[in-house]
Amino acid sequence: MDSRISSCRLRVRGYHLDGYGHVNNARYLEFLEEGRWGYFDDHPELARRLTRGDVAFVAVNLNIDYRAAAVAGDDLEIRTRLSALGGRSAKMSQEIRRVRDDALVSAATVTFVLLDVAANQAVLIGGEIREQLAPLVMEQTLA
Repeated sequence: MDSRISSCRLRVRGYHLDGYGHVNNARYLEFLEEGRWGYFDDHPELARRLTRGDVAFVAVNLNIDYRAAAVAGDDLEIRTRLSALGGRSAKMSQEIRRVRDDALVSAATVTFVLLDVAANQAVLIGGEIREQLAPLVMEQTLA
């Protein structure tokens, strides 16, 4: 797999399910968050820069398309990549796939900004952070 794509796995547990026996839609937010944490685990230089305390990665928009149900016992793979880099915002694209058949369970796009913590304002994505992010952009689809 391309090193610009981060991948992590998790198993669907009973507490992830709703009354219909499949993963509750709100749980996908947590699964996607786990995928983003995994992305930063895979890019420690970027994680170090974003954990200095002066600038924060802040999600400002999240769009999720639900494609197939996941149920207890399913092993899921969350694939995450940086898909766009603008002047003030960037996007991460994520897919959740069922491992046994590679079925697309959900696809999401997260728009984020970099927040100057002291000023509590979004800042331009430039300088050192832009230099770290730019080579990670992968515009084509994950599949």
